[in-house]
This record gives sequence, structure tokens and C-alpha cells, in this order.
Amino acid sequence: MADKTIAQQVADFASVSNYDRLPTEVRESVKMRVLDTLGICIAASQLDTSGFARSYSQRLGGGGAAHAVGIPALMSPHQAAFVNGVLAHSLDYDDTHLPSVLHPSATIVPTALAVAEETGATGQQVIAAIACGLEVCVRAGVAGYDPVTKSSLFFEHGQHATSICGAIGASVTAALLYGFDSEQIVHSLGLAASFGSGIIEANRTGGTVKRLHCGWAAHAAISAAQLVAAGFTGPPTLFEGRFGFFEAWLHGDQARPEAMVEGLGDAWEVPGIFFKPYPANHFTHCAVDAAGRLRERGVNPSDIDSITLGVASATVRTIGEPLAVKQNPETGYMAQFSGPYAVATGLIGGGGLGASLADYTDELTRDPVRKSIMAKVTVVADPLCDQIFPMQFPAVLTASLRDGTVIREEVLANKGGGKNPLSFDDIAKKFATNVEVTGETAMGESLRNAVASLDKLATLRELMEPLGKEI
Repeated sequence: MADKTIAQQVADFASVSNYDRLPTEVRESVKMRVLDTLGICIAASQLDTSGFARSYSQRLGGGGAAHAVGIPALMSPHQAAFVNGVLAHSLDYDDTHLPSVLHPSATIVPTALAVAEETGATGQQVIAAIACGLEVCVRAGVAGYDPVTKSSLFFEHGQHATSICGAIGASVTAALLYGFDSEQIVHSLGLAASFGSGIIEANRTGGTVKRLHCGWAAHAAISAAQLVAAGFTGPPTLFEGRFGFFEAWLHGDQARPEAMVEGLGDAWEVPGIFFKPYPANHFTHCAVDAAGRLRERGVNPSDIDSITLGVASATVRTIGEPLAVKQNPETGYMAQFSGPYAVATGLIGGGGLGASLADYTDELTRDPVRKSIMAKVTVVADPLCDQIFPMQFPAVLTASLRDGTVIREEVLANKGGGKNPLSFDDIAKKFATNVEVTGETAMGESLRNAVASLDKLATLRELMEPLGKEI
């Protein structure tokens, strides 16, 4: 293997990683991610931006063989994957890999489902293609992780690793489902490396462009594979070359190329990808839980004089800066990236769940009680959280009450990760809750059953056809 480039080693791994060679925990993890992603897509179908994505894709015209959520007409795989990728990432409810801090399934799963419909792939082929795409995606993200600063170099440069690495991983998924050999997979990677994109300023100051990122990455991945089929080629040294992926995105010598290939095929990252129990930026989840513990102790918002939310230094700028903006989010979407709003949600929202989709609405950002709580919250870097991050996204909440009492709550491990995992039944409950938003309970039951038996499906028709209706 030493005489092969990184892309060639990745392609060799993917070309032999069929369903029978996948570890059981990888297979089961993929099923959970398909169910989770579809539930998020269905819930997100109600958003204005989802309507924009559907309208855009439909204006492009043309027929196809793939279903997009909420569109009765069949579409090209590019268009279907674009729409579903936008929906999958729009609620900030999609899974997260650590320490790369990227969200892989929202690109990889829509890519797989769209191409599989076009090619007539079996459920087992889909599972294998998703597993390989997820693995390559998150390993590309880890190549940009700096263990000294404990931060993502992509993130430090303002780049959205989710969409950049998502295009890379999803190109492998698409290539496998098109039946490509190892050489063609290398070319698909080479083209996708020129297509991946995304900046994350919207996390800080607003805008809905981030919702496009996973859809565009899926579109790019399928385009890359189809252009290879048409005859285009990519560089074999696309990762480590002088003007390659690592140099372009990670300033070359800052990259960790070994992360792409060490243990590839033996040590799988897929089962360890964190699921999200709450529909908000993952950095805020432990803050919700810490505030929930205050509520369990009988603390009333009117009892509170001030609250300090301690988080890892690297996350302050995302959920705590600019503080005036984070204390006054104007939309439900902006609230998903607000530490102060997370505290308010933990104290008074959640519907018994900690946080739910119902908590992140434009109307609730104007709720006087929530606004009064947010005005009391400051977000600071905490040394304990820095020790743990980015293997978890911990929170330390210190509440000073009007009677002089000081209460400290530490939540150091996220729900949905290896230290506090979710089961298929847990994800199924999350899925059911997401589907209930649209009232499509019967369709939800059908989809759950289809995903549970994904490995037994001869094609994806049973899974995807119910989604092709107006929701």
C-alpha cells in the first residue's frame, strides 16, 4: 500500500467493502442513520427554505428516477439528492462526528438513496455504499483536526468541513452504486475535491445558506461520478499533492494525512458518530441538559440573578458571540446556535424531552420569559470543558440566585454518543416525533419498517415511493 496514493488506498478499501465484509455494528449503525436522516427530512419539509429548494430543483426541469421528499414527480438523482440533502441539514438535527465536528449523514444518505433508485441497487448495496462514504467523509475531517489546539483546521479557516468532506465521502458512495472500479473511484474523488465548498459565517451572524451545504455536496458528489462516467478524470494525488486537497484546505503541513488510511477497513469510525437528541447546534446540547437539571432542582427563572455558561473555548464564538446577537436571536434558526437560548430551553421548554422542534420557532425567540432568561446568560470558556473537548461538547452552568445561593451543574458527556448512546428504538422514537410534525403517521410506520429491513430490500422502491407526495 505504501506505493499507492491516499486516494488509491481509499478506493481500494471502498471497492472491496461489500455488505458481507461490514462488521455487524457498522451495518446496524447505517440503518439507524438512514431512519434518522429520513425523519429529519420529513420534519424539515415544512420549512420555507425547503420550499425554496424544491422550487429551485423543479425549475431545472427534466425527468428522472429518484424521489425527493415532498415532490410527487420523479427527479434526476442530482436534484433529488440536493433537495433531500438540504432538508436533512436544515434543522441542525443531523448526526455529528467527533473530533472532526462534521455532520456526515446529511450528505451521504441522500446521495445513496438517489443513486440507488436510479441504478436499482439492493438494500445491502446501499448499506455498504453509505458505510464507505461515511467512513471516508469523517476520516477526511479528522485529517483536518489539530490535536494540539483541539480544533478543526477547517473550522479555524471558516470552512464548513461538513460540506467539503461530505462531497468527498459522497463521491465514493455514488461511485460504488454506479458500479465503479477502484480506478474510477479515484477519479470520482479527484473531481469531487474540486467541487466541495462551504463557509460557516452564517453560524455567527445569521442567514440560511448553511442549510444548502449538504444538498449541494450531494449534488456535487453525484455530478463528479457521472462526469467520470462521461470520461473526465482526476489527479491520483488529489489529497497529498502540492496543489491538492490538504494544501488547499489545510495549508498542507497542518494536515494529518495518516488519518485517512490508518486502520482503514479494520477500525471503523461509523458506529461512533454521535446522534443528536435535540434539534440545535451540537455545542448547545449539554447546556440544555445542565439547565434542565436546574429545573429539576426547583429553580425558577425569576429566582435567577445571573447565569454563566461555561463551554470549550473553541465553541464560544459559535454559540456565545456576538453575545448581544446570541442573547437576542431573531429567528428559530438563529436560536439553534445560541447558548443563552439553550439555557432558556432547558429551564422552561422541552416538553419533557430536554428540547424539541417546538422549542425552535421564530415566535418563541420573542417570548418575554425566554428573552429575560437569555439576558442573564453569559458564555465563557471553561478549563474543564477544554480538557474534554472535542471528544464531547461539555457544559458547566453556574447560576447565581437572588438569595445569594450559587448552583453549579456539570454535564460532561453528550446524549447520543458512546458514553450515553441511543438505540434503534430511541432513534425510532425521534423519527416518529419528527414525522408527527407533518401528521403523516401511517407513512412513518411504513418507512420505519422498511428501514428496519433495509438489508432485505431488493430495491429501494418500497422505502422511497411513500416520500414522493406533497407533505
